[in-house]
Amino acid sequence: QVQLVESGGGLVQAGASLRLSCAASGRNVSRYDMGWFRQAPGKEREFVAARRWSDGMTTYADSVKGRFTISRDNTKNTVSLQMNSLKLEDTAMYYCRVQAAIFIHWGQGTQVTVSS
Repeated sequence: QVQLVESGGGLVQAGASLRLSCAASGRNVSRYDMGWFRQAPGKEREFVAARRWSDGMTTYADSVKGRFTISRDNTKNTVSLQMNSLKLEDTAMYYCRVQAAIFIHWGQGTQVTVSS
């Protein structure tokens, strides 16, 4: 079983940066696709960014493209999300997800709040 713990969230002003981290334990996730999702109050959870383990290919939601960067460190079993130029609409709970075939694991989330 994989356990995921996110960290790095907080309250920041618009235009600031944050770096989220997701630490995996219980299993080596170097061969898992890893990604970040977010959920704002009253809205459905949405895709933010993902990184494929096989070739390192990354994908981003249009709303964060050019501002967010997903990376992983297989030696530390972690995946990170660097978020720059934060906007009010980035306010949400951010969740880490890892997937290998039909096996999907989610973290508990870390809150990001962007104020004006």
